[in-house]
Amino acid sequence: MSVSYIVNERIHAEDAEFVPLPRTSRHLWAIILAGGNGERIHSLTNRWKGRHVPKQYCAFVGSRSMLQHTLDRADVLVEPEHQRILIARAHQHQARSQLADDWPGRIIVQPENRDTFPGIFLPLTHIYSQDVKATVIIYPSDHFIYPKKRFAHVVAGAVRAVEDLPERLLLIGAPADSPEQDYGWIYPGSEIWRSGKYSAYAVKRFLEKPLKRDAVDAMTRGGLWNTLIIVVKAHTLWQLGWNYFPETMYLFVRLFKAVGSCRESDVLESIYKVMPSQNFSTGFLTLATNHIGVMPMNDVLWSDWGSEKRIVETLVNMGKQPNFPYALPTLNRQTAHGTKFVSSSLNSHA
Repeated sequence: MSVSYIVNERIHAEDAEFVPLPRTSRHLWAIILAGGNGERIHSLTNRWKGRHVPKQYCAFVGSRSMLQHTLDRADVLVEPEHQRILIARAHQHQARSQLADDWPGRIIVQPENRDTFPGIFLPLTHIYSQDVKATVIIYPSDHFIYPKKRFAHVVAGAVRAVEDLPERLLLIGAPADSPEQDYGWIYPGSEIWRSGKYSAYAVKRFLEKPLKRDAVDAMTRGGLWNTLIIVVKAHTLWQLGWNYFPETMYLFVRLFKAVGSCRESDVLESIYKVMPSQNFSTGFLTLATNHIGVMPMNDVLWSDWGSEKRIVETLVNMGKQPNFPYALPTLNRQTAHGTKFVSSSLNSHA
């Protein structure tokens, strides 16, 4: 099936017919991860803005940043008061300019960047301390995703799956159309859940930043790109943390006991002085494979926008003008560099 068919016939039609999803659960929460430094596009933001700005705070097209688009997507399913936005202490100036209405109730400031495992478990600790029955959706804030409504329905399907499979952590996987070497890959296994058009699968294994031949093999075998968009019960993720990183969890238990008290700030500073750097994908997911499922995100355009070329190619093929000076790349009208391309008739992302 061609990309132009998917765009013109499937996505436009389905996005038009979808109605807003009801926010059905008082136990549904969201974590928005906005603590990264955006080092891979450092040269672009330096050239464009005269200084480095993490990409989640950049508006590459239109007037809204990637973080603001992520919050728009989270708002479809999760009440604002149930959202927690993780930012880096070093980025507070940029964050305040875009999140003034959310300060301080929804903002969690990370003292230091200790990679993605602590980056997820810091806001998780706050949520779990308030709601032990929480179901949590985790949204990275620096991805390109289109269309919003279609994406929301996929995530809602994942929420339903987790209600039926409460001991599983469920990842959203993007169907691969090129053998990307700088993405993580998921090998799906047998089907473990189905409802209507949505299915979830066990995970056979993960593959991180593979050699070209391994990426080709993963794509040939139906591998999915790992978006790190996650739906999971808070108590399940908390227990998995204990299973694989108990020393780190002792630190977060100290914070758990202090959340909401006058001691919280001091405890947070204390634990981050000794907090290890641990990666959620390479250090945690690979250990917890038997507890993880994956749901394919069909007919949704996804890219992590980890390079200038990928950003330009996506926008040019959408008929959009990037906000930064750029050299027009040689374009593959079907696929290139980790983004499914769309026709110039799509003009509504920004």
